[in-house]
Amino acid sequence: MNEPENIQQKKQVLEVALLTSPQPLSLDDMQKLFADRIERATLRMLLDELKQDWEQRTMELVQVATGYRFQARSEYAPFLARLNPEKQSKYSRAVMETLAIIAYRQPVTRGDIEEIRGVAVNPNVMRQLQERDWVDIVGQREVPGRPSLYATTKHFLDDLNLKSLAELPAMEDFVKTDNQLDL
Repeated sequence: MNEPENIQQKKQVLEVALLTSPQPLSLDDMQKLFADRIERATLRMLLDELKQDWEQRTMELVQVATGYRFQARSEYAPFLARLNPEKQSKYSRAVMETLAIIAYRQPVTRGDIEEIRGVAVNPNVMRQLQERDWVDIVGQREVPGRPSLYATTKHFLDDLNLKSLAELPAMEDFVKTDNQLDL
């Protein structure tokens, strides 16, 4: 195929690139698909059209933190899970609590996490979150000892289908009030 000449051909190039890419594509990535300069506004318009084109299909075009990707609609997840029946990774309560603290309070130090949780943070917990690429060291706090500051990664957002941390559910949704505990 020669260089796409019209807008429909450009949309098809975007579609095939998004369908075949193993990771989300940013607008910068998509601009590289074309020899001629294509404006970001034009890309966004084409992405909106693709999203509409796929509205009644089994896949959907979604925007996540690192770009755009096609993914199966959530109602098909139980069927697709049968293809790979291996169990999903189970995370301990300590891992999930630590991840939640980092996500909602970032950037935080290990000491901040320990103060909130009330217990020492097992090094394996931090290692597990870093190996999963959900958490990374983003700097050091300017205090004696210069402890590492931890924050979530774009991969964390992608795995949760979020564009930004602002899309996290409100923390109040998880906190039980005294009234809720009195049954």
